[in-house]
Amino acid sequence: MDEPNGTASSDSPSAPFVVRSYGATDRGRNRPTNEDQFLIADLTKAMHVRQTSLEEPRARFGEQHGHLFLVADGMGGHHAGEHASAMAVTLIEQFALNTFRWFMPLTAVHADNVVTDFQEAVERADATIVEAATKRPDLRGMGTTLTLAFHYEAELLVIHVGDSRAYLFRDNTLRQLTRDHTVVAELVRRGELDLAEVRQHRLRHIITNVVGGTESGVQAEAHTLKLHVDDELLLCSDGLTEMLSNAEISEVLRGEPNPEAACTRLISLANECGGQDNITAIVARFSASPATTGNAFGNQP
Repeated sequence: MDEPNGTASSDSPSAPFVVRSYGATDRGRNRPTNEDQFLIADLTKAMHVRQTSLEEPRARFGEQHGHLFLVADGMGGHHAGEHASAMAVTLIEQFALNTFRWFMPLTAVHADNVVTDFQEAVERADATIVEAATKRPDLRGMGTTLTLAFHYEAELLVIHVGDSRAYLFRDNTLRQLTRDHTVVAELVRRGELDLAEVRQHRLRHIITNVVGGTESGVQAEAHTLKLHVDDELLLCSDGLTEMLSNAEISEVLRGEPNPEAACTRLISLANECGGQDNITAIVARFSASPATTGNAFGNQP
């Protein structure tokens, strides 16, 4: 097993939670390259003081604090998938840094705008990747899944495309927040395929909705929910869920309250079970904070 490429765990206040998170990606045992990408970002308000007569730090940071988590699983031959997933992460980073007004009060009206803003950012990423592929024959048809979560105060927004997944682990119960955008998942939803047959089905890897691909037209799925104390969020590529059952994932999250330990253990287990694909996971835990606040962002789960 390759050493996972991970990020340092963070411990940052965002009322009413203290958020600790960790992400890592691993090539797995059978793939020559890693086409997965991930991102964990803290969103802060900052002021850099150029001159002042006061004795104070030159850099000041506001109390508002948000978090962005993202997993992208690329597809396409000859490093095209790796290129597509990297582009998607970079484009969402640019959106969050230059366009997204995340620190606005989260009224119900603004909540709808946040969902729309993220969906439009994904659509722009889709169009940009498709256009880039037309200019390079070796990248033609490249695409990527994209599953992201934005956290602010007590609210969580999930935007999703493809067959990576977002899970909520609450009260020892694992709940899949996203739907798989695949041929077999659609057959299951229509009642034409039994869930037990999915793992062996020859079309299980055919994705019906991607960022990029042969033409633009992505449809970004959106979910909003209110977080509870001690909730855990898991974002992962299908390299994890193809190898581990929900029961096995739940056992790790239940037994490893530290996000870094949980993330490392999940990837290790997926490799022990075969490591057929690249494996990426982000685990975030929302613990109690002395600060309390409340407003409306979305639906109760």
